[in-house]
Amino acid sequence: MIGLSYITITKKRDFDLVAKRGFWVNSQSFSCKVLELAKNRSYFPKKVDPDKFVKQLKLAISTGVKFSKKAVVRNRARRLLREAIRLESVGQTLRPGLYLLFVPKITILTKNFADLRAEVKLFYKKINLF
Repeated sequence: MIGLSYITITKKRDFDLVAKRGFWVNSQSFSCKVLELAKNRSYFPKKVDPDKFVKQLKLAISTGVKFSKKAVVRNRARRLLREAIRLESVGQTLRPGLYLLFVPKITILTKNFADLRAEVKLFYKKINLF
């Protein structure tokens, strides 16, 4: 089982790298910016071993004030998406070498959780994460 606290994107340089070099993959309830690390070796940090850096799999979930002005609503969307991602990742061997930045859409709040899990599973297949 993968604990999400160990694979979250935390550094500003990593967020900037995903924002500048990643590509969007859309779904009904969320969008995701995907960065394949192997294709962006020239942008790696200088102090980090490139072979080790390429083998990472990190993700982040971003909900801004544009999503909702209420923090309770933003946090609920984040928790729903994080739990769906966690449940679909349990017991799976995920392909390393990706940074994933998930951005939930407002429709995530009205969606059934089982449908959200199925959508995450379909997204994993779409980006060939297994």
